[in-house]
Amino acid sequence: MKIRAGFIGFATIIQSILFLTHFLIYKTWLFAPGGSKFSGGWLTVTMAALSVSFLAANLLAFRFTNPAVRTLYRVAAVWLGIVSFLFFAACASWVVLGVTKLAGVNANFHAIVEILYAAAVLSGVTGVVNAGWTRIRRITVRLENLPEAWRGRKAALVSDLHLGHVRNGGFLRRIVARVMRENPDAVFLAGDLYDGTAIDAAKAAEPLRNLRAPHGTYFVAGNHEQFGDDSRYLRAVSNAGVRVLHNEKVEADDLQIVGVPYNHASHDEHLRSVLRQIGVDRNRASILLTHAPDRPHIAEQEGISLQVSGHTHVGQFFPWTWMARRIYRQFVYGLSRIGKMLVYTSSGAGTWGPPLRLGSSPEIVFFQFE
Repeated sequence: MKIRAGFIGFATIIQSILFLTHFLIYKTWLFAPGGSKFSGGWLTVTMAALSVSFLAANLLAFRFTNPAVRTLYRVAAVWLGIVSFLFFAACASWVVLGVTKLAGVNANFHAIVEILYAAAVLSGVTGVVNAGWTRIRRITVRLENLPEAWRGRKAALVSDLHLGHVRNGGFLRRIVARVMRENPDAVFLAGDLYDGTAIDAAKAAEPLRNLRAPHGTYFVAGNHEQFGDDSRYLRAVSNAGVRVLHNEKVEADDLQIVGVPYNHASHDEHLRSVLRQIGVDRNRASILLTHAPDRPHIAEQEGISLQVSGHTHVGQFFPWTWMARRIYRQFVYGLSRIGKMLVYTSSGAGTWGPPLRLGSSPEIVFFQFE
């Protein structure tokens, strides 16, 4: 009962925020002289429906996976991204009006609103297009004590595909095809393969059968696999021929490949304890595969050579891009160093929530070892 009451309270807060956001956008448009000619009862009803669409779509998405729910979820998710830009456009409209009033300028408020709202919608559309354009990133890494056999070899990193109602097995199939064209020697899947919504996990994972590398394909669970019982996701990945790493180490031509899932890397002492139990040899090169770049200082202290992660999405779009950079700082994206250890954080290949990216790009990463 407490969990249900907590969920209802959280849902109420989210819906209230969404309603107030839509109300501001709508009232800003109506306040602008000339805006009323594009208003009326139909616009009121439309805005009211859109304000509840994302929460309603989410509630349905966690239980159902039919075409109608997928369509509703996609529309609501795209709209949520666009409405965030419209919110800032509405706020900016009032700021511009205030500044012009103070300056004694008689500005056309409706023209200001039209321009800023048009820019907001264009930003949203641009974000949708950008989110569907997966880049290839090539990174050269030099690790101390790297086995001679690994010099010149290549490894792929893919994270945060978020298979669910927006992207599914078809998206994964295209990602797998692009990875395999590069013939990597190893493949790392850094979590959040699934979105956590209702999905046929086994069917969605089928394309992974074509993801083959001479020295292994490895997966660690992310937070979205571990919202609840992660067994069906891990079973689907394993049955597709991918090695699921759960607090363990694999030897690949004397290179240590270590995997720690998200919920075992969420606290300093827990992660430290796990890495010590795994028994990483500090005198040999090692790669830690873990979903989030939350505790690289612990991995460095335990002798890891390279940590590869995802999770941040670099925030996807403003203002979340700003927040992600504030939270993760140097580890929010790309290659960085802490002590003797390198860290690479991928922006991910998919999206969560709104399928938009502005200020970040989806990617597949290829490491070249030297």
